[in-house]
Amino acid sequence: MKLVTWNIQWGLGCDGRVDLARIVETAQSLSDADVFCFQEISRGFPDQDGGEDQPAILADLLPGYMPIFRPATEMTDAEGNLQIFGNMILSRLPVLQITSHMLPWPATECRSMQRQALEAVVRTSFGPVRVVTTHLEFHSVEQRSAQIERLRRIHEESTRRSKLSFTEDSAGPYRTRSRPLGTILCGDFNLEPHDDLYAEIIKPIAPGIPGFADAWTAYHGNIPHAPTAGIADAERWPQGPHCRDYIFVTDNLAGRIAGVQVDVETTASDHQPIALELSDGL
Repeated sequence: MKLVTWNIQWGLGCDGRVDLARIVETAQSLSDADVFCFQEISRGFPDQDGGEDQPAILADLLPGYMPIFRPATEMTDAEGNLQIFGNMILSRLPVLQITSHMLPWPATECRSMQRQALEAVVRTSFGPVRVVTTHLEFHSVEQRSAQIERLRRIHEESTRRSKLSFTEDSAGPYRTRSRPLGTILCGDFNLEPHDDLYAEIIKPIAPGIPGFADAWTAYHGNIPHAPTAGIADAERWPQGPHCRDYIFVTDNLAGRIAGVQVDVETTASDHQPIALELSDGL
């Protein structure tokens, strides 16, 4: 199984040009991925998307992939037109289940927006895997902390649910879903590896519940994370190149990691794409 995650900044490159075709071409050049996870997809915000339907464009650019877009933010403009902004998963693996999780949005005195985690359970050659992609709040540590805690609880709840003995074989909505072997959690977490909240993500969750491992560290060991932001956009990222985007996998998937790489050359967004490969066998 191959996966790419990327905060594409609605296709806005460091050259000031919005180009979703360039995004897809760059992502596919990095990896012939089975699953693409994109953050910051826009529709109805003309200053960003130019009035284009970005989820539809990305779906057209990746034929053969099931497009799954769910908004984190939904509002209307002065004329009542719907404006949506959020995350997208495109999968050429069979999709078994989709869930959109709204994350906490504490009332903090700062610029912020509603955040979301988009989940798709996909069928791989070694069994069902839960893929969750997210984009945490940039402006507030308090909000990021609450959002990470919720992501951990979502994972715990989902794992406990997969262990229930109850099953139902029907064609209705109560039928038992496929029970994933493990979880991939990826996206823009807006924190660096030395951040206390990074440690919160990977700390143990509960007895019997597999925790998360940073795929980069699991594969590369003590080699510092490749930068995922700040390479070309010095105005947006005055601190310079650094890592704030990650792929985490549950401990029971870590032994399958066959590769993790970051494209540190592209300037098609202000972030860099990350690719993960999981092997069929342990």
